[in-house]
Amino acid sequence: MVSTDEKRDVGVTHRESNAGADTAVKTVAAQGIALADATEKQKPSPWTKNMFKLYYCLLIATFNSCINGYDGSLMGSINSYPTYRQYFGFSLTEGTPSTGIVYAIYTIGNIVGSFASGPATDRWGRKWGMFIGASIIVIGTCIQAPSINLAQFMIGRFILGFGVAITASAGPAYASEMAHPSYRGLMTGVYNTFWFMGGIPGTWIPYGTSTIAGNSSWRIPIWCQMFYSGLVVLAAPWLPETPRWLMANDRHEEALEVMAKYHGEGDRNSPLVQLEYKEMLDEISITGADKRWWDYRELFNSPETRYRSMLVVAVAFISQWSGNGPVSYYYPQMLAGAGITSNHKQLLLQGFQSVVSYAGATIGAIYTDRWGRRPMWLVSVAIAILIFILIISLNATNLVTDPKTGELTSKSKPQANAEIAFIFIYGFAISCGQTPLQALYPVEVLKFESRAKGMGMYNFATNIALFYNTFVTGIAFSGAGWKYYFLFIFWDMAEWVFIYFLFVETKNRTLEELTDIFRGRNRVKRSLEKKQVVIHGDEGVTEVLDKEKEVEA
Repeated sequence: MVSTDEKRDVGVTHRESNAGADTAVKTVAAQGIALADATEKQKPSPWTKNMFKLYYCLLIATFNSCINGYDGSLMGSINSYPTYRQYFGFSLTEGTPSTGIVYAIYTIGNIVGSFASGPATDRWGRKWGMFIGASIIVIGTCIQAPSINLAQFMIGRFILGFGVAITASAGPAYASEMAHPSYRGLMTGVYNTFWFMGGIPGTWIPYGTSTIAGNSSWRIPIWCQMFYSGLVVLAAPWLPETPRWLMANDRHEEALEVMAKYHGEGDRNSPLVQLEYKEMLDEISITGADKRWWDYRELFNSPETRYRSMLVVAVAFISQWSGNGPVSYYYPQMLAGAGITSNHKQLLLQGFQSVVSYAGATIGAIYTDRWGRRPMWLVSVAIAILIFILIISLNATNLVTDPKTGELTSKSKPQANAEIAFIFIYGFAISCGQTPLQALYPVEVLKFESRAKGMGMYNFATNIALFYNTFVTGIAFSGAGWKYYFLFIFWDMAEWVFIYFLFVETKNRTLEELTDIFRGRNRVKRSLEKKQVVIHGDEGVTEVLDKEKEVEA
């Protein structure tokens, strides 16, 4: 590894640094030189036996994302079932306060659970946090699925939301802290793409059961909610605990064993294991705020932590308020205008839309370490602005009021088809640029001591944003119509400016190396600084060149 003194004593020319056949000059993040050095010395392979064991651990963690995705798609699907609406006395054609409360009670449970998620994950560990949350979800499902009245159904949904809040904190924390340092972007970015692995069955299972007569058509999809949570309950106790949690609880030997097995191919002295261990010793305190369930000061007690918390809350609102829901508000009218009127066909199209979005999210996760976090945020928001402009144009010229029914309808089939296509494109672009980052970016910018509670705060902010989407969007569209889209154009423009000036780049650094970015001023500029290093075969980084490069966006 290159020492601090060695980094200062540099200045070789490009020609001299390329004298050897196996010598190369690479550009790396200014704070990521040590990681680049250790990676070049160790040359980790993603195809070893121990790496596949690590993939299994991360797979169990990603099932927590599936849980959330399944419910998110499920309720939207079964809410259209006449049998479900009749059973609970809902109107067959109109939304009522009761249907709104059914959605809201899950969100309320999630908000309340956000305050328990951090302490549970800090006190008992990341894997037991996943276990506790998943167990609560199983209990909630067992109450909700056989409901004989609306009160029982809502109690089940509240408990379900409470459990999901805990898994939404423990799951990403586990994935980021267990991920191999050389592949953290991909391994953690994949976490949130598994929302669609829950969302797709949450659409297709109701599609399949929609033809079943009686109440089984909606009860069966609800019972299936136990599948992913049940897998977590069965598997989580046998997973290794994350090395960072073990270090924070003064269990250094166990932490070294975990890192050696999953990051060093069994070798405690491997360069990556030694780098991680040293950085954890320097950064993680055994008396930190994570040991005090009531202490949330670590989120706000310094300029550094306030900046980190600001980014976490910003991600929560940007992820929900970029227009994800409103973009398809007139979807039913467009489907009708395109001649798609049956509930069965609409569910089928909704299922295909989930598949397209999942493809986008997967591509984004694969390339997140190559593209970088900032470019993905900026490009996806820019595309959202463009699509909203196009959709406003289509709605302004295509939506008319039917004189017979007094309801809005589409007058042009080609324009209706065009808007449906843009909704699919929007889903693909936003999923590619934002879905992998919604879990990855918050856990990266949070310090260990505040990571679990910070993810609880992230979940709380997300649900506040969702609460607005659920109850305000419909009212706003009723009053302003398609002109409400103008708000999202200007909001997304503000988001783009906010991201450009305040979002730091986090790729190609260990979680501990990110601390250097947040200390002091000019955080965005420091996160974009690059340095050229000389890599000489298995010796790793042998020199750091004088030339320093700043990369925009």
